[in-house]
Amino acid sequence: MAGSLLVRLLLPLLAAAACAWAVDRLAARRGLDPPGFRPSPDGHPLPAIRRALALTVLAAALWIGVFAPMAMAGSQPEVDFSRVEPAQLFLLHFLFAVAVAAWYLLGFAGSASRWTVQLGLRARRPLEELGIGLVAGLAGWMAVLGILVALGAAAWAVGGDELLPDQPPAMVPWLAGLPVWLRLAVSLSAGVVEEGFFRGFLQPRAGIALSTALFVLAHAGYQQPLMLVGITLLSLLFALLVRWRQSIWAAVVAHTLFDAVQLLVVVPTALDYLPQAGVAGGLMPAPLSTALTVW
Repeated sequence: MAGSLLVRLLLPLLAAAACAWAVDRLAARRGLDPPGFRPSPDGHPLPAIRRALALTVLAAALWIGVFAPMAMAGSQPEVDFSRVEPAQLFLLHFLFAVAVAAWYLLGFAGSASRWTVQLGLRARRPLEELGIGLVAGLAGWMAVLGILVALGAAAWAVGGDELLPDQPPAMVPWLAGLPVWLRLAVSLSAGVVEEGFFRGFLQPRAGIALSTALFVLAHAGYQQPLMLVGITLLSLLFALLVRWRQSIWAAVVAHTLFDAVQLLVVVPTALDYLPQAGVAGGLMPAPLSTALTVW
């Protein structure tokens, strides 16, 4: 048991360290190495120290927020959500924000370089980004939902209820029951911080494939394959928005809108039609109710 626990802790740590190192190397190859990390002409060790500190913080964020939850999935005790404080909902987002802030403070402090451009924070026409984000968020929600319903229907037709989860992850109905202001705050925090970390920070350095994989792995703890399909599709949508607009703001709006619609409207409505015993006997067709609530 102890050996298994050690492996579950050590392997994610090694994966996080390797991933942080890969992001650093890819950033340098793409000309995105911060000025503070570049070797000093006089051989001063400060740039190397700055790089090591930034990589340590990034590795810690990836370990805690991406790899450790995936490795511990299925072995952790059931969470008593009645004891979860509102502030705990934002701890992971805070960690991601700290990792990005550490990278830029250590790499750009005292430099005139335009770090806001590197992070995708510049937008020439903010209102245009807002409009594009709203349209993309709504269209993306409908498209992904349609795909999930189709997949759920196909699985239901082939294997019946056994291929579909009986209930959504325990966190989903709990989130749907939170006060409206808190659900809005969670949606906004997810839109801003997750897009800033995965798309604004990681995507230009590591590419769409790796940043999307990390985004999906960060949600793998739910152990819901259908949910991960939807998350992958949404991540690719947000990634393409950022590449197209050369800014994260349209993706931030789309992400926030999607989460808000899910938490405020879709999931509470779907849960009203789910029976206590599971999806199969509910008033809503199983593929639809499952697709609405598992992600």
